[in-house]
Amino acid sequence: MNSALLLNIARFILLLAAQVTIFNKFDFLGYINPFPYVLFIILYPVNGNKSALLLASFFLGLIMDLFMDSGGVHAASCLVLAYVRPSLFKFSFGLSYEYQTVRINDVLTPERFSFIFLSVVIHHVILFVLEIFTLEFFWSIILKTLVSTLFTIIISILIIYLIKPKKR
Repeated sequence: MNSALLLNIARFILLLAAQVTIFNKFDFLGYINPFPYVLFIILYPVNGNKSALLLASFFLGLIMDLFMDSGGVHAASCLVLAYVRPSLFKFSFGLSYEYQTVRINDVLTPERFSFIFLSVVIHHVILFVLEIFTLEFFWSIILKTLVSTLFTIIISILIIYLIKPKKR
C-alpha cells in the first residue's frame, strides 16, 4: 500500500469519527449543523482515482446516513459533490488544475478558499433541500444552508491548519 492510500483511509476514518462523536452533537437552534466530514472529498488528491473518490464518497455519506438516520441525503450530497469536484477545481484554479499542481492543504489563498466555499455550499444546498424537500420552507433551507456553511468552513479551515504537515 502506498502512503497516499493510507493517508486517505486515515482521513476517512478520522473525519467520520470526529463528525459522529463531536459535530453531530451540535444543533444550536436547529440551524447550526457543521459537517466537516466533507473535507475528505475536498482534500482528496487532485490526481487520485476518480472512481475511487465516487465510491468512497458514497460510502462516507451512507455511513453518515446510518448514524444520523437520514435516509440517504448525505450519500446523495456527497456523491454530487464528488461528481462536480473536477469542475469546481477548474473554476477555482484554472490552469493550475490542468497541470495538477493544486494542493488544498497549503496556505489559504483566494483560489483555495473559493474551492472550499463552493464545495461546502453545493454539499449543504443539496443536503438541506433533500432533507426538508418542500419549497414551503424555502427560507428555512436558505438560513440553514448559510449558517451551517459558515460554521463548516470555519471548522474545516481550522482542521486543515491543524493537520497541515510542517515545512522544514
